[in-house]
Amino acid sequence: MAQIKEIQEEIVDEFAMFDDWMQRYEYMIDLGKSLPVIKEEYKDDDHIIKGCQSKVWVHADLDQDKVIFTADSDAIITKGIIAILIRAWSGQKPADIIEADTGFIDEIGLKEHLSPTRANGLVSMIKQLKMYALAYQSQLN
Repeated sequence: MAQIKEIQEEIVDEFAMFDDWMQRYEYMIDLGKSLPVIKEEYKDDDHIIKGCQSKVWVHADLDQDKVIFTADSDAIITKGIIAILIRAWSGQKPADIIEADTGFIDEIGLKEHLSPTRANGLVSMIKQLKMYALAYQSQLN
């Protein structure tokens, strides 16, 4: 399994292949379509990310010592955003997720091309994924 930093670098390289933001948005939508499907039972208020304009549900499981995320959203761009985070962090150890740098998001220019409400949603998604990792890390200790 690739390390978080390697995966983030791959994502940055992939986004660099596109000349404009319309192409990057299309790519994000495609990433959203490849998101691991969340079970319907997790599409509830307990799994919704607060602070997002659209609905985003995230579920996390601990498989051995790795956190596995699944998610969904009712908005295609938001689904692409959560797909990027899950690609970088799912299948990683909780401590690595907690310590993961989020600078790659700035490198691909995501924050500056999102509306303020979507940018706030992105911050909420990052916080929620790290909170799951924190909870699992405390179980492992």
